[in-house]
Amino acid sequence: MTTLTRRIARHSIVVTAAIVLGLGALTACSTDNVDCTTNACTVTFDRGVNAESSVLGVDVKLVEVDNGVVKLDVAGTTVSVPVDGTAEAEGFDITVQKVTDEEVVVRIQTG
Repeated sequence: MTTLTRRIARHSIVVTAAIVLGLGALTACSTDNVDCTTNACTVTFDRGVNAESSVLGVDVKLVEVDNGVVKLDVAGTTVSVPVDGTAEAEGFDITVQKVTDEEVVVRIQTG
């Protein structure tokens, strides 16, 4: 191969890798109740149902809400997070942004 051919091949590999990584960031979350950026997702769980989502490669389930504390199952680990508070589980920082009678809004981001 000539030097020019090698440069073109290398450039094609770099461009392809960038596209794949970009698409990976866009598909980091898998459900309609999730809004994601590159390293964080905001999840809106409906209350009164088996609420769960796949977020940043892990399953997150709403377990219960009791006296201003939200219990979540994050990849098999139960974590309690107060409303407007933050906790850590499985390498993620978890913040409860809002709790109403109808929904719970949680932000999950890589730590």
